[in-house]
Amino acid sequence: MTRSERRPLAVLGPVLALALSLAACGGGPAPSAPTADSADWDAVLAEADGQSVRWYLYGGDDVLNTVIDEEVAPRLAELGVTLEPVRIDDTADAVNKVLGEQQAGRTSGGSVDAIWINGENFATGVQADLWRCGWSQDLPNARYVDLEAPEVQRDFGTPVEGCESAWQQASSALVYDSADLRPDDVASVSGLLDWARANPGRFTYPAPPDFTGSMAVRTILYDTVDGPGSLVSDAGEASDQYAAVTRLLWARLNAAAPTLWRGGETYPQSQEDVEKLYADGEISAYFTYGPGAVAQKVEDGSYPGSTREAVPSSGNISNTSFVAIPANAEHQAGALVLADVLQDPEVQLALYEAAGIYPAIDLARTSPEIQAAFAAAPLSPSVLSIEELTRNAQPELASVFLSGIEQDWTREVLQQQ
Repeated sequence: MTRSERRPLAVLGPVLALALSLAACGGGPAPSAPTADSADWDAVLAEADGQSVRWYLYGGDDVLNTVIDEEVAPRLAELGVTLEPVRIDDTADAVNKVLGEQQAGRTSGGSVDAIWINGENFATGVQADLWRCGWSQDLPNARYVDLEAPEVQRDFGTPVEGCESAWQQASSALVYDSADLRPDDVASVSGLLDWARANPGRFTYPAPPDFTGSMAVRTILYDTVDGPGSLVSDAGEASDQYAAVTRLLWARLNAAAPTLWRGGETYPQSQEDVEKLYADGEISAYFTYGPGAVAQKVEDGSYPGSTREAVPSSGNISNTSFVAIPANAEHQAGALVLADVLQDPEVQLALYEAAGIYPAIDLARTSPEIQAAFAAAPLSPSVLSIEELTRNAQPELASVFLSGIEQDWTREVLQQQ
């Protein structure tokens, strides 16, 4: 999300585990029937008129909050829908709330109308039958989305199947101070680690399970095993090669650990901590999931003007953020309208221009005017263009591997120092 790193994906809490066990045993109530038919958009708009939509979303990005309040909310108001953002730090809190309500028998009139979500949290809801499904392809603005794209069809390996709608794209990048690192140093992961060895203490990443720290580890994993192919099939299914490929990863990370900030004996606890280290000049490079936000940090003087971004030769990791609607949501029609507004090309443009959020829509499907506006959006020399960020984008691993990597990193890397 200043924009701190987005947290739509989080580790499951005990309430989720309990609810999942109940659902697996058949103890959960059946979800309530959908309200307006998503294929009848006039009926959706009629039902949504007068509704208030409680959208649970990560609230730590002030710029994004402003865009939602000043761009998204007024568009909804024109359609008779009141937006009530419920800003949270951890998406699992919203999923826990839905699970708790459904396990208590509240199969309609639920207090959560929509959630910004992806990854493990979405997969948890699929397993527990939390979501309204079969609607995202019916949104009028879905015509701008490539519904056949792998990153739209599968969410961290979980088939979407119309249970959520895409609204933004996150692509990772390496942020670095070009006064300290040369192009060769950032051209590959090996080059970066060689530079770190020659300049100890100047590079680090947050300790997993921080979302961005986990991404940094996966980026090094992809470079180590030549991409995610050994763990994810063409169909997105999880493979059985986890132990073999991560053994190579742990060896590489342990070899690099002494060259990191504080000798790898401790790691920053959050992406915000890493960004502060860079802003204070303690480190010269870090990975981010919010490359578009770097321009603002340079502009306001938080970062040096020599800040630049790079994508390693092995590629960068990209994922999509979605909106999911609980099956027991009270205001499902209004939530459908919210999901549609978020895919409006003008809203996607506003998010890009103000918050550096990359579009989930396929720009080739939009009007020449929208395409020209995206092309004309001021681009800081400190950040990469959409084309540069997406040229060698790699998919996320299946969500089943994420918690494994995060937990094993603690045992295999942190506790080895």
